[in-house]
Amino acid sequence: MNLDNIPLLNRIHPEGHRWLLGFGLATIIFLILGWGWLWKPCLLLGIFCGAFFRDPERFPPQKAGSLVSPADGKVLSITETEAPAAAEMGASIKVSIFMSVFNVHINRVPAAGRIVGIFYRPGKFFSANLDKAAEENERNLIVMDDEQGRRLAFVQIAGLIARRIVCFVEPGEAVEKGQRCGLIRFGSRVDLYLPPAAEIDVSPGQHVKAGETVIGYLPKDA
Repeated sequence: MNLDNIPLLNRIHPEGHRWLLGFGLATIIFLILGWGWLWKPCLLLGIFCGAFFRDPERFPPQKAGSLVSPADGKVLSITETEAPAAAEMGASIKVSIFMSVFNVHINRVPAAGRIVGIFYRPGKFFSANLDKAAEENERNLIVMDDEQGRRLAFVQIAGLIARRIVCFVEPGEAVEKGQRCGLIRFGSRVDLYLPPAAEIDVSPGQHVKAGETVIGYLPKDA
């Protein structure tokens, strides 16, 4: 059976299909048995999974030098700091984005270019809006060069109840701006590292959309 031919599932990322179908089947079985104390929670969980794994189309702006958000959510902070050593970037601007369970959780590539490396590290599961989450939580660093050879990096960070980081891209792969590159279940954070010359176009507290909201710009000489 081709699940992609089901209209509802077309709007939900394949990572969520088995969850939605599982809770849907359980709801039907328990409803037939008349077990209201079970079918009602299963129905609610199915609705939640459908919302969590929703995968809307996004249309990235093509203005030269623009960088789009890698995640839906709220900008936690914008700081000057050292990028992770594996990124080989040194001093950087870090934009941290918190994703609640109500946000779309598909992560997207901030610029067109090529994936240089992917570095996964297991870790703990502190709340993703805490500073120590970036250092101690399970995380996945994706390093890339844009089409002008400028180095960027972003980190998928697991949250308090997130238990799986999924990455869709591989080292050496050519990617487009706004391309789907991963997701995190369920509630999480993404830190984006940019060169110091980047011109940031968002502010803390602002809500952003992956693949559409312009985080900032890279000058030609960055």
